[in-house]
Amino acid sequence: MRAAAPSPAPAVATAPAAGAVLTKATLRSAGLLGLSNSVLARAVGLSEASISRMASGAKAFEVGSKPAELAALVIRVYRSLDALVGNSEEHRRLWMTSYNRALNAIPREAIQTAEGLVRVVTYLDGARALA
Repeated sequence: MRAAAPSPAPAVATAPAAGAVLTKATLRSAGLLGLSNSVLARAVGLSEASISRMASGAKAFEVGSKPAELAALVIRVYRSLDALVGNSEEHRRLWMTSYNRALNAIPREAIQTAEGLVRVVTYLDGARALA
């Protein structure tokens, strides 16, 4: 008797699909943080036009690229901050726009450079560990 042929392996998410998911999550996180397209563009190292194309679905982050890595950090900022403020949109936006002595900057401004974005993520990760 002949054995049945094995069924094909489940499909693995392709890079374009992963890029689309990353793009959607980044845009949503930026919106919930109160970031404009221009601020998000500076944070991830792309042009504002590229962010607009992403918002319209015409473009996505390329997984493995530097902008994609920075986009993942923007998502981490949102997730960490949201956990700390108890899902309060008002507190999230207030924190993003208020001067933070530990960061020596306003977080919304700090995240517009790679170094500042990493500092904000590190600060929030540390605050979550204490909570």
